[in-house]
Order: sequence, then structure tokens, then C-alpha cells
Amino acid sequence: MKSYGKTTISEFLGDNIVYRNLEPVDKRLPGLGDLRAVVGMADGPFGSAQRRRIPRKSETDYAHVIVHLLRQAQALAAPDTELKRLLFVGDTRLNDGLAFANICEAGNWPGIAFIGSENDQPAQVEIVPTATGGTLYLSNRWSGLADFDAYLAEQGFMVNAETAVLLDLDKTSLGARGRNDGAINKARVTAVFNTVADLLGDNFNAAQFQADYDRLNQTEFHPFTTDNQDYLAYICLIFGTGLTSMDDVEREVKAGRLTDFPQFISQIDAQADQLPAALLPIHQDIYANVQAGDPTPFKAFRRNEYLTTVGSMGQQPDDAPIADLLANDILITQEVRALALAWKARGALLFALSDKPDEASLPTPELAAQGYQPIHRTLTHAVGS
Repeated sequence: MKSYGKTTISEFLGDNIVYRNLEPVDKRLPGLGDLRAVVGMADGPFGSAQRRRIPRKSETDYAHVIVHLLRQAQALAAPDTELKRLLFVGDTRLNDGLAFANICEAGNWPGIAFIGSENDQPAQVEIVPTATGGTLYLSNRWSGLADFDAYLAEQGFMVNAETAVLLDLDKTSLGARGRNDGAINKARVTAVFNTVADLLGDNFNAAQFQADYDRLNQTEFHPFTTDNQDYLAYICLIFGTGLTSMDDVEREVKAGRLTDFPQFISQIDAQADQLPAALLPIHQDIYANVQAGDPTPFKAFRRNEYLTTVGSMGQQPDDAPIADLLANDILITQEVRALALAWKARGALLFALSDKPDEASLPTPELAAQGYQPIHRTLTHAVGS
């Protein structure tokens, strides 16, 4: 592998991207609020946490929103050309594979998806059909993207102005899974640590926090936490107040008395008068966001995640060893970049999806005034084969 210098994701995407809130960065495109009625998303009862919920990537509502966005983006880029097929590049067979299949079905498009994740096993490719008639091309090498392009040609799958190319951002276009994803994880964990430490002040116990966080982050607690990092950050914050502990939570979860995070934060809210006065406003803010159905309710943590993420992009010197770049910086995946540019040159519509919350991806107005850029416009090295 080698470095191909510094660039940005926007080099090949522009602002054709939606982060977690499904509000396109390109404001010429409609946001989720405009599309709810169009795609038939039903609101929950007034006051319920589901009332204005944002669909997850694997859900059919998400797929219908993305199809509408792709068609609107195509109307701006090539108004006289209808989209007829879908390419997808992602990093997880389950989540990305399901999203791809749903989007193909919602758009009534044939499609092929490349799912990459690097490991130390011999290079291999597996080609499997989806339930909706699409194809998954599974590779354990990101360098396999070159072979994937050849495979498309062999299959007669045209990549031209009638083709939509969906790129996953996190751990695909940036921080390739199995190669550089550790840098993304490190930035997020650092943000959790910094946020909880700042809020607890002298009461912060770094060793206890790390032990609690690592324990709670295990798959056995996913039914309770839904692997939501905002929930983990808040729970660890509450542990630091002494109001409850990891032992208490583990006992209640295993007994089946504590089943989900909304139940947990409601129990804390009932004891809010016992929280340190300095933490009461942050609790109230998070609790209100949970009640509103916000999937990323801990805004202070996510804003710190933005800072730790952009603080991990393009920081290493240009002549740094590749191992140092991979370990310390969040990098653009050169193989994705090269093929995206090639597909763009053939006329395809490029668009990217991200599960990362908007607060962790875009600068606040104050930071933007200081020159901070969205993640997709932040310079970093492109590294690959």
C-alpha cells in the first residue's frame, strides 16, 4: 500500500451525501421532513418516542427515502436521464446488504453490491444473490474493487448516466473496515471519554469508566443498549455520579427487569433530584431528546466526536510510514476513491450514506466560522493499493 496524497471525500461526491438524520448536505434536495408523506411514513401517537423517528439504514422507510433522494439528485445532474440500475459499495454483509436489497426493491432497480472487509486470510470472493434479485459481491480485500469493476463488465452491467452509485461513508470510503476502522473507533471512544470526564470533573474515575464502558459495550448488552453509543456514554456518565452502577445494571438486565434504554433513563429521571446540580441540565436535554425519538440524544458527546474525528484526519506528515497513517489517521480508501472517480467519469450519479450523526459530522456555525469543514470536506490522506 502507499499514500496518494491528501484529498477529500467531496472530490468525487461533492455534497451528495446524507448523514444519520437524512437531511441532505446539498440543500437543493428535500429532507426527511419533506419526504415523510411522500414515502408514506406514518407518525406515531402525539408525544410518543416514535412520533418523528428517523428510520434506520436497514428499514424499508429508509430505502424509500434514499430512492427519492437519488431521483431528485439525478433530476439536478441529468434531468433527461432516468436511473435504471444501482451499484452499492459497503462494508457489512448484514446491514449494508439489507439496505442495498431494500433500495433495489424500492426503486425497482437491478443492482450489484460490493461488500468489502479486509482480513489476513487468503484473498477470496463470494458471489451471492439477494432475496430481491440483486447480487452481493463479497471480498476480503479492498483491492478487490478493481476485479469487481471487471466483473460488472463481464455481467454486462453498465455503469453510465443511468446508474446510481451509492457509497457507504463510514468504514468504507473513510476508515476501511479491517484496515483503518480502528482510527474511527478510537476517535469515538476518545470523544466519550472526554465528554464524561468534562462533565464529572473531579469525580471522574478514568479506570472505572474504562472498565464500565468496555463491559457495557459487549454484545450481551446490545438488547438493552441497541449498540447505541449515545446510550453507552450517558449510562457511563450516570455510573460516575454513584446513582447506580455497572453491577446494578448488569443484575437488572440479566433478571429481565431492565429491558431498554428509555426505561433506564426514565428511572434516572424519577431520581433527578439526586443528580449533581451541574449535570441536571445535560440529563434533562438527553431525556427530552429520547422522548422525542432522537436516535442520537447525547449532543455534547456527538459534538466532541466531530472534533476528535476531524482531529484524526490529515494530521500525520505526508512522509509518515503507512503503518503510522493507518494507526493514527482516518484515511480515504484509495480503491474506493479511484473507482468512484472512474464511475463518475462514465456519467454515473454518485451519492453517499452515513450512519454517523449530523452533530458528529458537521461543524457548528461557530466552528464553521473558524474554518472547520464537514467530514466529507476535510483533507486527509488517501491510502490503498
